[in-house]
Amino acid sequence: MNKYLKTLLIVSAFLPFHSGAFAQNKELVTHSASEPLAIVMISIAVLFIAVIGLLGKIVLASYEIHKEREKKKRFLKTSTITAIMLLFASATFAQDAVAVEAVVSGLIGGLSKTAFYSLLSVIILELIIIAFLARTFFLFTRLEKAMKPLSPKELAEKKNQKWAWFEKLNKTRSLDAASEAEVNLGHDYDGIGELDNPTPPWWQWGFVLSVIFSFVYMYVYHISESAPLQVEELAIANEKAEKQIASYLANTASLVDENNVTYLGDASDLAAGQTIFVAACAACHGVDGGGIVGPNLTDEYWLNGGSMKDIFRTIKYGVPEKGMKSWKDDYSPKQIAQISSYIHSLQGTKPLDPKPAEGEKYTEAEVE
Repeated sequence: MNKYLKTLLIVSAFLPFHSGAFAQNKELVTHSASEPLAIVMISIAVLFIAVIGLLGKIVLASYEIHKEREKKKRFLKTSTITAIMLLFASATFAQDAVAVEAVVSGLIGGLSKTAFYSLLSVIILELIIIAFLARTFFLFTRLEKAMKPLSPKELAEKKNQKWAWFEKLNKTRSLDAASEAEVNLGHDYDGIGELDNPTPPWWQWGFVLSVIFSFVYMYVYHISESAPLQVEELAIANEKAEKQIASYLANTASLVDENNVTYLGDASDLAAGQTIFVAACAACHGVDGGGIVGPNLTDEYWLNGGSMKDIFRTIKYGVPEKGMKSWKDDYSPKQIAQISSYIHSLQGTKPLDPKPAEGEKYTEAEVE
């Protein structure tokens, strides 16, 4: 049984390299490996390999403690062989992924279909192996020999063996007063003796994997620069957000009306408003807004209100009784908002020949 489990672990360790996709798909190794999704999936696959190794050690340790009857061994051998056969089926998964790309074109999260389904098949296969090892471990823990009266010595030994698999996993052992002296380093701190406790293997492997990951991270982010740093990611996200905002504003510009219009202080909006004003409004109000036939737009007095909403409404619907036409059929709501903003910006300017004030005074405090 020990031999079969070791075979399973060895084959599992080479699972990523056994997959046909890793051997055939150069795109996965070169271009796709720089994609964030590829980095995540490869990291998951490597993590699962470590989990498989850890579970394998647990199962082997449990097996040494809980040896079972021959029929149980036959069952476990059969299950192990089945799991190994599943490992060799990984090539079929990879070939199926190639067939999928031959039929369907496009990308998944920046990865080709071949790369994505090959990595996914490896991860799924690793999950199957992890499930098998976990099931084997729980089977071991449930196996019990035929019940018989135990002597006090046997009860004590059974109690000590309860966590023996855990001690084997961590390469530790329960100590009594006699055995503790063997591992005492002779250092005493306030009555507490220092023992020679080894670092657990799982901690050592975790440290090794973290060092390996640091080299991969350094290469990807600082040497090859195939992935953006956090500051660059922020800049990319901001640029994307600005494009989305611009697209949203472009799509919602037609929804502007006299009830929700706001002052557009951007230089491009004011310049656009000035261009339209000179072309459509200067004949009556003057190029500088000082007024000709129409009223002066630079002072504090207004015939139809001086707020942004009032100006927008006046331009949109016109003032027929005063001879001003409606401009809603000539300009879009966004353009009318730009004209209104430009007229609003004329407040306090000094035209060359201003027309006398008309209407009621509109104070700045009331401007919306």
